[in-house]
Amino acid sequence: MTAARRGDAHDDAARSLRDPFLHAMRQLAGGVCAITVGEGAERRGFVATSVTSLSAEPPSLLVAVNRSSSAWSAIGRFRHFGASVLAQRHLPLAQQLAGRTGAQGEHRFAGAAWHRGETGAPLLSDAVAAIDCDVEDIIERHSHGIIIGRVRAVTSIREEPLLVYLRGGYASLGAAEPV
Repeated sequence: MTAARRGDAHDDAARSLRDPFLHAMRQLAGGVCAITVGEGAERRGFVATSVTSLSAEPPSLLVAVNRSSSAWSAIGRFRHFGASVLAQRHLPLAQQLAGRTGAQGEHRFAGAAWHRGETGAPLLSDAVAAIDCDVEDIIERHSHGIIIGRVRAVTSIREEPLLVYLRGGYASLGAAEPV
């Protein structure tokens, strides 16, 4: 019984930190990427701000995926994904991929030009950058999975205002000079 109480107290403490933690994390601007997987009618896509480089040797990415997402099982099944960096002009596509328009499954891809990467993953043809990855490892933690992707190809590198996610909404980040 003591272990159950200790677990309950730990869960209560974690719940009390949820809102302040979310507020703190919303102060960090994150680049917006279209994460895509699958082929044909089996394509799935979502928007992620939790995309980062893991290593340059070999080139690899980390992507966090909500395990309740329809893309979660597709990533495990197809063992590939694309990460297309979105520009400010891609805001309508970001909203569509985020499910804010009601589009589901392959319908989230409508209205944009896509091509297949080397792995078979769908990549946005006019992305700021499109990164094609094989799934190297999947680590499940809590509500999300951490996908480690081995980069197979990089295409479409453009310099233009980026779409970022900040304080619970989308914003634009123009061409900035390093400080």
